[in-house]
Amino acid sequence: MTAAATKRDGRMAMTDGGYGSFATRFIGKGGLVDIDHVADVFHMTKSQLAETAGLGAATLSKADRRKSPKTQRRVTEMLEIISRVRDWAGGEAHAMAWYRSQPIPALDGRTPEALVKSGKANSVRDYLDHIALGGFA
Repeated sequence: MTAAATKRDGRMAMTDGGYGSFATRFIGKGGLVDIDHVADVFHMTKSQLAETAGLGAATLSKADRRKSPKTQRRVTEMLEIISRVRDWAGGEAHAMAWYRSQPIPALDGRTPEALVKSGKANSVRDYLDHIALGGFA
């Protein structure tokens, strides 16, 4: 891993030009995540994206629900985590595959997707901070 670790918003972040630079490309009008753009980039239907983020299938189909704080938070957490691993994972598609299927032994063998779905995105962030600082997986 060649990325350096830096402090951002009180947390350590992998610098690859900043994890925000990847995630912010999905921000649309009004400062909200553009769900359609996220689904397009990852070649997913809105239902698949909703499942990946731990949201109900109808949530991303209805414009008013896309703007809800819970929806925006879950999709943003997913994008932030994918952003932080995409360089060492080999790109966006591989980062998404890692996010969805790679169990993390240090987190009871749960995948990042399962952890985000259960409201434990901070655990994944802490794990990535630990790895960024040279800790063992």
